[in-house]
Amino acid sequence: MLTGAGYTLIFAMASMVGGLAIGFPVAVMRLSKLALVRWPASLYVSIMRGTPLLVQIFVIYYGLPSISIEFTPVTAGVLALSLNAGAYLSESLRGAIQSISVGQWRASFSLGLGYWQTLHHVVMPQALRVAVPSMSNTLISLIKDTSLVSVITMTELMLATKEVIATTFQPLPLYIAAALIYWCLSLAFEALQRRAERRLNRAH
Repeated sequence: MLTGAGYTLIFAMASMVGGLAIGFPVAVMRLSKLALVRWPASLYVSIMRGTPLLVQIFVIYYGLPSISIEFTPVTAGVLALSLNAGAYLSESLRGAIQSISVGQWRASFSLGLGYWQTLHHVVMPQALRVAVPSMSNTLISLIKDTSLVSVITMTELMLATKEVIATTFQPLPLYIAAALIYWCLSLAFEALQRRAERRLNRAH
């Protein structure tokens, strides 16, 4: 079970990195004034947030092979979690970017900075301070959502728990133990979230 918990942590972190890699460009696209850029990103967010994660896992792992696209359980699980997290992270980042005063954009432009320079050097350092709480919530949710990928035989805490139950026939104490492990992982990331918030708030 502890080995499964280790895999759960690895999968959650990998999915968080993948979610950020997807979420940031999607957030920027949703802020675009061009409808051709904005609408595909909005459609992606709507689909990912409006359908159950379990269905998304089934579509990727069981559905895509029908059109000759196949993934291993690990790849399918991480991909599904990343795509799902990317939608939520994009909204967190979009809201954080929009919270920064328009005057700061104008001041940066007046100093000769371009759009991407302003976004990178001026806006994002401040937006991250705003986005950290909601992004941390997404990571904590990812830790719990990894339990869903056990349905595609991806080895993590929940599948490991089921395997132990199959040999010991003691479901109640083992499921409680699994719940406590998930809780401990969540508490650890809550502590990291508070530390990150204090660090980012020092200048404020």
